[in-house]
Amino acid sequence: MKRNTRQREAILSTLYGSGRSLSPVEIRAEASVYVPGLSLPTVYRQIKGLVEEQAVSQVDLPGQSPRYEAPCDAHATVAGHHHHHFHCDVCERVYPIHACPGSMATLAPKGFRVERHDVTLHGRCASCAARA
Repeated sequence: MKRNTRQREAILSTLYGSGRSLSPVEIRAEASVYVPGLSLPTVYRQIKGLVEEQAVSQVDLPGQSPRYEAPCDAHATVAGHHHHHFHCDVCERVYPIHACPGSMATLAPKGFRVERHDVTLHGRCASCAARA
């Protein structure tokens, strides 16, 4: 386990406090409040270690750069827990959806075996929808 540094703690606090998936640029902007002068290379270095330690999760959406999020409460209490995401097409923010439609086995062609799935909803988040 890596030692706790101000940078690492600021990044973790940012991710746990955000309630959504953040890009490295968003993490740096938010964590810089706690650690002025925090550089983007430092954020990338810290994130790499946090992902390796499974302290944070990487969120990959097609056509997007990776984002990162703190594990939700269910990760610690529900074996095999996963969740899905909502991507706002206006502000580009990504939010967790703490629900799953369940097995997708019936959607696969005959003879195929579904081993995992990812669902991403697209549209306008509440803030962007209210402004429209």
